[in-house]
Amino acid sequence: MGILKGYSLRESLAKRSPATYHPLPRSKWGNWRLALASTFRCRLVTPAARLFDEPVSSAVVPMWDGLMGFLPGRAPILGKLGIGELKLEFAGNTSVSGSYFIDGGVLQMAENELTILAERATAIGDLKAAEAEAQLSKFENDRVAMDDPNREAKNKRREREIRSATEKVRLARGKKIG
Repeated sequence: MGILKGYSLRESLAKRSPATYHPLPRSKWGNWRLALASTFRCRLVTPAARLFDEPVSSAVVPMWDGLMGFLPGRAPILGKLGIGELKLEFAGNTSVSGSYFIDGGVLQMAENELTILAERATAIGDLKAAEAEAQLSKFENDRVAMDDPNREAKNKRREREIRSATEKVRLARGKKIG
């Protein structure tokens, strides 16, 4: 990180990331220290509705290749979502948290804002184990005909729906991973 031409180090830092730069007293050597903001804005949006738009202190998001954690001041990233539980810790009170079931989509973290565009999302409290089990049973028993020209695509879709329903059942029953 360099100094912008014509500006002091302090001014350069403030111009680059005003939301996260807070000058603290100089140390005895004259260097400025940085303090990161304690929260970031998190938005959860589906094609049907905006489910969540609040400041949070941390988020754990199911990505296509595993879980990824987000804290304030994170470097910008664009990622593909997977199937699983979105865990949110609210600012100021680490005992209060929120959880959502996420199924596919994309996310962007930029300028201390996490925007999650999910194909499907539901609050964990709204999941019902009986409905999720019925959905799982339906997809497990639904077979694709051998002579179907779109057999491969339909089987991939079926496998994804089975993974999604299995995760819904796990979350609705309140089981932890591991």
